[in-house]
Amino acid sequence: MTTQVDMGNYQRRRERLAAAMQSGVAIVTTAPERTRNRDAHYPYRFDSYFYYLTGFREPDAVLVIVAGTNPKSILFCRDKDPEREIWEGFRHGPEAARAAFGFDEAHSIRQVDALVPDLIADRATLFWHLGADPSWDARVTAWLNVVRDRGRSGVGAPGEIKDVHELLDEMRVIKEFEELNVMRRAAAITAGAHRRAMRAARPGGTEYEIEAELLHEFRRHGAQAPAYTPIVASGERACVLHYVRNDGGLNEGDLLLIDAGCELDGYAADVTRTFPVNGRFSGPQREIYDLVLAAQSAAIAEVKPGNRWDAPHRAAVETLAQGMIDLKLLEGTVADVVETGSYRKFYMHRTGHWLGLDVHDAGDYKRDGEWRQLVPGMVLTVEPGCYIRPGAGVPERFAGIGVRIEDDVAVTDSGAEVLTCDAPKRTADIESWMKSRNA
Repeated sequence: MTTQVDMGNYQRRRERLAAAMQSGVAIVTTAPERTRNRDAHYPYRFDSYFYYLTGFREPDAVLVIVAGTNPKSILFCRDKDPEREIWEGFRHGPEAARAAFGFDEAHSIRQVDALVPDLIADRATLFWHLGADPSWDARVTAWLNVVRDRGRSGVGAPGEIKDVHELLDEMRVIKEFEELNVMRRAAAITAGAHRRAMRAARPGGTEYEIEAELLHEFRRHGAQAPAYTPIVASGERACVLHYVRNDGGLNEGDLLLIDAGCELDGYAADVTRTFPVNGRFSGPQREIYDLVLAAQSAAIAEVKPGNRWDAPHRAAVETLAQGMIDLKLLEGTVADVVETGSYRKFYMHRTGHWLGLDVHDAGDYKRDGEWRQLVPGMVLTVEPGCYIRPGAGVPERFAGIGVRIEDDVAVTDSGAEVLTCDAPKRTADIESWMKSRNA
């Protein structure tokens, strides 16, 4: 089920970008199709920046935004082609795309080399994402050279190239009302998939069976794809942060760490839950789990307007450090453990990242060397963990336990909204939910 989105939102974004550029011109391309092997392609996924400005999902497309006193947005896209549509499906074509998506002009992608030089001529600044794609860099350079060759006729080429992503990152990091609604729906679908996984897990099963349950739940509720390759890691494999083989067995006494989220209309959810395969936490598992949950609660409490980006991370680290000392995993004071970074033996990543059209979404984390302030409309993950790989000095009862708990959190006017709260995470709630699988 595709969420209905007002195309006027995309038009307003293009207008905001044009205003920020003053009198420049921007070029934004979508992603190419990618070959998987021989003549088979990966499922197509558009470029997030391009989609943010257009809502247009077809490949082979370019957006040009001309700023100034009479700003306009111009789309270049594939022509209508009844023969190709028999094989590949519907194409808008330029005229239908112009009408449907609110562009001022639309042309065939075959005309892009002929028309773009005129659009960038006599513009002081070209906004382009240099270095993202060498083939497009070469093409843009060729357009600039066409304009430079006209210099004797009084035509000027842009004398400055700026990164268009810098302007778009600042727009994308603050989610609009409609974006938040799509993300709430993606979060709800993902939470349901984690609940399903908890009920499907049993000793003797496999990680890939649980992955299949997740993907089934995503798709049957209208999500187009997983937002990233799911992590389904049982036992010691949970201590491998980006484990994606998902081909191991589920054993009695194991914890199962699942990091999985769906993508709905381009927007990602990103959720991690850790639970016992047999439905009951052991004593050591519960101790580590409750520590990570306390760290997450402390971090979420710091998600509020005016706080700095690193406030949730600092709260999580301090809570984890105290717990690691209490559980005899580390020695010293909390201040010593934090200052020396010794906690990184068991917690080696940051506590979150921006979330949106990309799983690790657009937006700077620092400005002028200072962590940026949180403001309403930002969406971030909060995901502390504790990963105890067997080794020298590691208490035997904790060896091989890996726990991460991750939620998607929106900054609101008064604090935080946990978008993914429907996925159980208290130990009692997890055990109760898993017990009901046998009812």
